[in-house]
Amino acid sequence: MATLPSGALGTLNPTSDRAVFRQIADQIRDAIAAGRFTEGAKLPSEAELVEHYGVSRMTVRNALGVLQGEGLVRAEHGKGVFVRPRPPVRRLASDRFARRHREAGKSAFTVEAEAAGSRPEVDSLEIREERPSPDVSARLDGPRRVLARRRRYLLDGRPVELGIAQGTPITELNPGPGGIYARLEESGHTLDHFDEEIRARMPSPHEVRALELAPGVPVIHLIRTAFDTAARPVEVCDTVMAADAYVLAYQLPAE
Repeated sequence: MATLPSGALGTLNPTSDRAVFRQIADQIRDAIAAGRFTEGAKLPSEAELVEHYGVSRMTVRNALGVLQGEGLVRAEHGKGVFVRPRPPVRRLASDRFARRHREAGKSAFTVEAEAAGSRPEVDSLEIREERPSPDVSARLDGPRRVLARRRRYLLDGRPVELGIAQGTPITELNPGPGGIYARLEESGHTLDHFDEEIRARMPSPHEVRALELAPGVPVIHLIRTAFDTAARPVEVCDTVMAADAYVLAYQLPAE
């Protein structure tokens, strides 16, 4: 059983018009933010929280439910409630696609993982020819068929990203050192620039399962189009990322 650290949680305000369970959720949330409960740490048990606050077990469960809905904690059956690990991946958009990384045999995801000190993996790979969505078709100047590569990316065993690359002619399961973009350049498409469009939204049921998302955790939906030096779009990558795993950082050139 976890022991409630001295001073980790305060007391309830009986004069507040805020519901008691929300006051408890506020205090636990603040304690997590202040580092009094660290990532991966087990929270005090329901019984300990009931005793500390002098409330019913249902009130405590409602408070923990709020935090689960925010994606801050996770419940493990028979074990307790734990602070969710949230290892950030700093995504440097102006650097991750640099040619020097491809020439060194590193894909963009590998570059990100190394910068975060994490172990990259890719699974759930599927490659098939299919009709593109109207949006993808428009971005690639109207092809009727494309080759689509679907992959799931993991850091230290945790799913963080789903990607669908469309338009690429690469058919091998493993595209080799440097990834898909290295193979595109070898085939004569010297890459010039990438356009990225980003928005945040709530995940679909499939994305919740594939990324093992906690309730309430949104996703970052990124669509990237790669252009060669002839200004031709050669690939579209439709990516969904767990919002609690990424820090998107864009470096802007000096004036």
